[in-house]
Amino acid sequence: MLCLLEWSPAVDAGNVNHGAMSLIVQKYGGTSVGNTDRIKNVAQRVKEYHSRGDQVVVVVSAMSGVTDGLIALARQIAPLPSEREMDMLLATGEQQTIALTAIALHTLGVQAVSMTGAQAGIVTDGVHTKAKINNITPREVHKKLDGGNVVIVAGFQGETSEGQITTLGRGGSDLTAIALAAALKADLCQIYTDVDGVYTADPRIVSGAKKLPEISYDEMLELASLGAKVMQSRSVEFAKKFGVVFEVRSSLNENPGTIVKEETKNMEGVVVRGVAFDKNQAKVTLVGVPDRPGVAAKVFTALGGAAVNVDMIVQNISHGAGERQTDISFTVEKADLLKAKKVIDGLKQEAGFKECITSEKIGKLSIVGVGMKSHSGVAGKLFETLAAEGVNIDMISTSEIKISVVMDVARGEAAMKAVHAAFIG
Repeated sequence: MLCLLEWSPAVDAGNVNHGAMSLIVQKYGGTSVGNTDRIKNVAQRVKEYHSRGDQVVVVVSAMSGVTDGLIALARQIAPLPSEREMDMLLATGEQQTIALTAIALHTLGVQAVSMTGAQAGIVTDGVHTKAKINNITPREVHKKLDGGNVVIVAGFQGETSEGQITTLGRGGSDLTAIALAAALKADLCQIYTDVDGVYTADPRIVSGAKKLPEISYDEMLELASLGAKVMQSRSVEFAKKFGVVFEVRSSLNENPGTIVKEETKNMEGVVVRGVAFDKNQAKVTLVGVPDRPGVAAKVFTALGGAAVNVDMIVQNISHGAGERQTDISFTVEKADLLKAKKVIDGLKQEAGFKECITSEKIGKLSIVGVGMKSHSGVAGKLFETLAAEGVNIDMISTSEIKISVVMDVARGEAAMKAVHAAFIG
């Protein structure tokens, strides 16, 4: 059960009264703190808020490339290292950044103190590398704020009730910021990144991508989970659950960002809000699975027990003579493929399938929009557009506000541009 003390919703990010003192949570991603000059830039921005009387909590990620470097070091020693030790290792990335950010603020004459996730009162469950927040008791954060300090908290991490360091999964600093904003009853939550808001597609790939002034939690959640690299999906889910309105904006300029909030009536007029393409996907196919009750349950229960998140699933029934067999295909994140393969290999005799085939040469293209649920013909238009591009569809998944297809990863960027042009212009 999640407990966030006496939580109440943060106010709308666009309606903060800066004439009175506000409590603000700001999160800066790895690119925003990618080198010492950028850390100094963050410190200067934080100082401006602090100087006008605001209380500021800053959540930071590891410097750009640090986490990947630590993972690479571990894998030079073991291809599948202990998850407990990986948490111990990866948590150091954010701890470097909080100390450097505090030092940068000190040079500007600003009182500042750094805190690990555990020191900030973030208590998690015991699932290493993908922990969930159980509760937050931010008493020490409040004490330091009341003493006039800017508080810099290490994102992406927490501690179990038994004192074990855990991490919240890639992009977990977003979750740290949203959860702290809820627990602290913050007046404003800002997610700073290297783009100045949420776009209809990745502007680095699609030149015609447009910035959205606002987007619903559900749309943002789908885009985040489908490969848009602006926010971690669990953080958006958390914000929706606790009603934390937040703003996504750039740390590199002063442009207004995108407000993420509850769905409003005017949002339903837009059929497709955004297009995403996720290259971080792998496909697993079990060939010749006995078509009898309980076999699929064994496979997916075992994967769940190993904390492997399965996304799309397709099952094909064979109607030949003798015992019926089926092929089951499903997708996982590339980072989980080795773990999934290990689980599947251990089930081969028990589940009775003939062969396991894996592929990392796939990608998932998705269109998202709350308006899709009240407009017909969206799927047909998507499939026609992809057909015109010569793209073969491997798997399909739909919901009220999204359609996702799996395809050859090499065709992804061209398909994304064509789909964006067809639906958004």
